[in-house]
Amino acid sequence: MAKKPVKYTIVDAFTESAFKGNPAAVCLLDEEREQQWLQSVAAEFNLSETAFLITVHNQNSNPRFALRWFTPVAEVKLCGHATLASAHTLFSSGLVDANSIIEFVTLSGILTAKRIPAINEEETKHGLFYVELDFPVDPIKEEESNVAEISSQISEALSGATIIDLKRTQDSDDSLVVLESGEALLEMEPKIDAIVKLECARGLLVTAIAPPGSGFDFYSRCFFPKYGINEDPVTGSAHCALAPYWCKKLGKCDFNAFQASKRGGVLNIHIDEKSQRVLLRGKAVTIMEGFVLV
Repeated sequence: MAKKPVKYTIVDAFTESAFKGNPAAVCLLDEEREQQWLQSVAAEFNLSETAFLITVHNQNSNPRFALRWFTPVAEVKLCGHATLASAHTLFSSGLVDANSIIEFVTLSGILTAKRIPAINEEETKHGLFYVELDFPVDPIKEEESNVAEISSQISEALSGATIIDLKRTQDSDDSLVVLESGEALLEMEPKIDAIVKLECARGLLVTAIAPPGSGFDFYSRCFFPKYGINEDPVTGSAHCALAPYWCKKLGKCDFNAFQASKRGGVLNIHIDEKSQRVLLRGKAVTIMEGFVLV
C-alpha cells in the first residue's frame, strides 16, 4: 500500500459542460514516484492523459510544480488539456491563489498558466473561469521526401479524404493534414488500424477551414493510436502547430478553434510570432474526485 493515498481529480478540459471536452486525471503527489508506478496509474485511468503534479520549492514568488504527462502506454513531452486540467484543479481547490501565475516544470521547459475571469455573469454564477496556457510554437516544415506517396497513404487511412496540403510538425513529428473543407473533416471516417501502421509520423493532425457562419476559424481532429489514443477528444498541444499554420494561411494571429471529435472542444488562441509562443485559453469542469490507494 502507498504511504499516503494520492488525491486525484478528473477534469473535462476545453469545455464548460460535463462529459464534453477532453477528460484528464490530475494526481497530486507528496513525493517522487517511480516511472513504472506513474505509467501503471495512467493505464488504470485509461484516459488520453494523466497528469502528475509535485510542488517545487523555489525562491520565485510564483507557485511552481513539476508536471509530467502519461498516456495509457507512454510518457509525452507536451500536453495541453492535462495542463489546463492541472491548473484548473490548483485554482479551484485553493491550493494556489486566483491571481497567481502557475509555473510548470516539464519536459518542454517551464510553462505558465493563469486564471482569466469569466466574461459574463452567467458563467461567474456557475463558477466558470478561463485558464490561459503559455506554450511554445511547434514549427511547421515541409515533408522532406515521398510527399505524393505519404499523402496517398494518409488519404487511404482517412477513407479516401481529399488532402489539399500536407506538412510535418518539427517538435512532435506529427503529420499536419489539411482537407478541402470543414464538412469533409466532419464526415471523415478514419481507419484506426491503417493509421497505426503509418510509418510517416507519430500521429495525424487533420484540419480544415471552418464553414462560414460556424463561429470558428478552423476545425481539427487528432489521431494518436501509437500512443494508445485512437482519436483524442481535444488536443491543446496540436494547436501549437495548427495556430502557426493557419496564421500564415488566414493572415491573423487570433483564432476561435473547434476540435470536432464526438465530445468536441473549444480553444481560443493567440499566436505571438515574435516570441514564437502560443496562448491557449479554455474552460474546464471538475467531474470527479478520489484517491489512489496503492
